[in-house]
Amino acid sequence: MLWTALQDPDPVLIFEHGSLYNMQGTLAADAGAVDIRSAKVRREGSGISLITYGGTLTKTLAAAEQLGAEGIDAEVIDLRSLRPLDDATIMASVAKTHRAVIVDEGWRTGSLSAEVSARITEQAFYELDAPVARVCSAEVPMPYPRHLEEAALPQPDGITAAAREAVG
Repeated sequence: MLWTALQDPDPVLIFEHGSLYNMQGTLAADAGAVDIRSAKVRREGSGISLITYGGTLTKTLAAAEQLGAEGIDAEVIDLRSLRPLDDATIMASVAKTHRAVIVDEGWRTGSLSAEVSARITEQAFYELDAPVARVCSAEVPMPYPRHLEEAALPQPDGITAAAREAVG
């Protein structure tokens, strides 16, 4: 995404998630410039939409795999860009799955998850078979000790629990 941002004639702000610096992996052979104005479906599914971005993407993908093992086919949407927000990809996923869980490291109050939830309610209300759920950080100052930080942040178990509840 950095390469695309550098090529854009308009101002682009990039926020890198610190926990991603320690991740290891292999880039795909076709890796290169990407469309930073649209979300990406990272995992196709038909049972529930898991909508996330940044540092919670890997946790959400792990939760989707766990849900898949339980027979719940979860679609994972990586927002990638927060403004403009790709409403079309979000609404297409919700129209397909009829359920949504938004995963956000922000607090529930005034968070991006609140905005995404509001947009789904405004644009796809009649597509929903369950209320939109949100998995967010605990509304506390971020603790420094690793075990407390992990307790405050969304984790795969919390994501799977919210998805199970939405599916019924």
